[in-house]
Amino acid sequence: MKQLRSPIVAMILALATGLAFAGAALAQGTSAAAFPSKPIRMIVTVPPGGAADFIARTVSSRLASALNQPVLVENRAGASGYIAADFVAKSAPDGYTLLQNSITTHGIGPHLYAKLPLEPMKDLVPVTLLAKLPVIMVINANQSFTTLAELISAARQRPGQIAFASSGNGGAPHMSGELFKAVVGVDLLHVPYKGSGPAVTDLVGGQVQVMFDGAPSLLANIQAGKLKAVATASERRTALMPDLPTFNELGYRGIDIAIWYGVMAPAGTPTEITTRLASEFAKVLQMPEVRERFLSQGTEPMGGTPEQAGAFIRAEFERWGAVVRKAGVKAD
Repeated sequence: MKQLRSPIVAMILALATGLAFAGAALAQGTSAAAFPSKPIRMIVTVPPGGAADFIARTVSSRLASALNQPVLVENRAGASGYIAADFVAKSAPDGYTLLQNSITTHGIGPHLYAKLPLEPMKDLVPVTLLAKLPVIMVINANQSFTTLAELISAARQRPGQIAFASSGNGGAPHMSGELFKAVVGVDLLHVPYKGSGPAVTDLVGGQVQVMFDGAPSLLANIQAGKLKAVATASERRTALMPDLPTFNELGYRGIDIAIWYGVMAPAGTPTEITTRLASEFAKVLQMPEVRERFLSQGTEPMGGTPEQAGAFIRAEFERWGAVVRKAGVKAD
């Protein structure tokens, strides 16, 4: 015969359950209030060197001083950033393991792959935005066309014969070229490379004629006269090259592209922690020495609350989804 539970026993069990939930909530609140009490890891999606690594290390060293805890940069490259993203998504949601995400992991990449090890927009939550680099369009200095108008004219006369290089299929430089093609209405041949370095080498050598990329990859060869910058893909001119017009100024609206980087945490990270981190990152990004270092590389500090970062990332996700679908681009 089934034993009936007395009202007193039921009341005791209910009280115990309530105390357990309250204890868990109190523990989480205490943990958030004490944050941070140990080193924080910033996981970067690319190898050491380059713009992403430069941004992460510049910010992390100052953040460590502000939080009075080490902030360790750890590079986990591969799979368009999803090795790093998956690692962070599967980490404890306590604010001690962060991802430096990007336009690739949360703007372009999710639309290129049929299957990913995680759901980038669900398994990670935004903390803040770090910085953006306007994309610049350059041409080999020895070409017969030297302006944007001349390039477009030549491309219309020789559809599919003028080649643009990129750092790889599906990356921001590639998709910048695809967006340019769609807005202007020209057919350029895409030639992907394994990284910006070899792409720039062939561009300087004349094997390809055009490239879209962030200023740090191109600046030395522009200054040496080997590449000619023709336009910047941003709402306003870059302070690094104030004489370079935007595509908008040249009559082509909609080519507004920035290679951006932010910070994400595992889903479930307490709001108190993501808000605290966003506030500390904002203070770091306002430091004169950080701003000076960034601007010297054509990098614009960003910052913002988790809510602002989330709105920005969602907009980029939707925008690049439309571009990828129109271009018909798939991952290698």
